[in-house]
Amino acid sequence: FLHALGFSTALTIVTTIVINVVAFAIAYMLTKAIKGSNIFRSVFFMPNLIGGIILGYIWMLLLNGILAHWGRALTYSGFWGLVILVCWQQIGYMMIIYIAGMQSLPTDVLEAASVDGANGTQTMFKIIIPLMMPSITVCSFLCVTNGFKLYDQNLALTNGAPSNMSEGLAMNITRTFYGRMGWEGVGQAKAVLFFILVAIVALIQNKLTTSKEVEA
Repeated sequence: FLHALGFSTALTIVTTIVINVVAFAIAYMLTKAIKGSNIFRSVFFMPNLIGGIILGYIWMLLLNGILAHWGRALTYSGFWGLVILVCWQQIGYMMIIYIAGMQSLPTDVLEAASVDGANGTQTMFKIIIPLMMPSITVCSFLCVTNGFKLYDQNLALTNGAPSNMSEGLAMNITRTFYGRMGWEGVGQAKAVLFFILVAIVALIQNKLTTSKEVEA
């Protein structure tokens, strides 16, 4: 259980950072006057419409095919395989949230910054990101909770191999409850701890990001 906790925590931290940074960057580019931006939005969002089990098997075939060139299998890099899968699936969804936030930014503030001589970097870090904190709060919350609750992708991609080293919390709880006779009580206890842990982490994350929100 402790190893599964560490695995899920590491996976959640990495995916939360990567998903939010990449989704924010893509959203920023697609809110500019780019030809065919609507098509790009649809393409990036499509992976989110595919079920986790199907995605897991698709990426298992893809990654094993690539790793076969080096005589390796996915079991040697299950963590990063899951990172790639989760990021590929969720970036498009978070991108839509960021696009909605960017389209509601007050243009007068951005124009005032341009008139005052602010460069692109200053505008991004001093104006756009602070005003985008409500969207960042929502996306970060979703990434954190989805990372800890990850199950179907974990099952399809690695199934915990090798030797349960790539087993997340949700999979560990499920296997304890259903896979061992007489261990239902232990599985239920793990589930309660899991709920408390995710609730605490989500509340702390939400508090931290909400405290940085500003009003235009």
